[in-house]
Amino acid sequence: MADPVRLGTADAGELLTLQRAAFVTEVRAHRSLDLPPLVETLDELRAVLTDPGVVTWGIRESGRLVASVRIRLRGEVGEVGRLVVAPDRQGAGLGSALMKAAEDRLPPEVRVLRLFTGELSEGPLRLYARLGYVETGRTPEAHYHLVHLEKRFR
Repeated sequence: MADPVRLGTADAGELLTLQRAAFVTEVRAHRSLDLPPLVETLDELRAVLTDPGVVTWGIRESGRLVASVRIRLRGEVGEVGRLVVAPDRQGAGLGSALMKAAEDRLPPEVRVLRLFTGELSEGPLRLYARLGYVETGRTPEAHYHLVHLEKRFR
């Protein structure tokens, strides 16, 4: 597997396409087209990619972007968002490898990573549990709950 690379505005279009393709399984599971990764616009994504408080990592295979994750840095807390893997590459370990690489690249002041996913997101919930994330609570959404998870470091 290729080493993760930092993504920037030049990657925005390809990243948005990857993000939308990767979340089709979540749309099916949660019966909602209003999931934030699907309604995010290209301009919004470009703004995130230029935000100095957000680090976005990606994995390319033969030049193609196949996985990505972003982390918003807030002092001792990192907020993980948009872990995505191309549908034809899901289950190949890219999500795990990317999360581990992102964790290894955290600034030393980050002591906890937090994230959330839908309660019906079976694959992501298994992945996060394998990586050592523990549930800290749930909040209601339209017709499902968001599961909040965290992992402590140092």
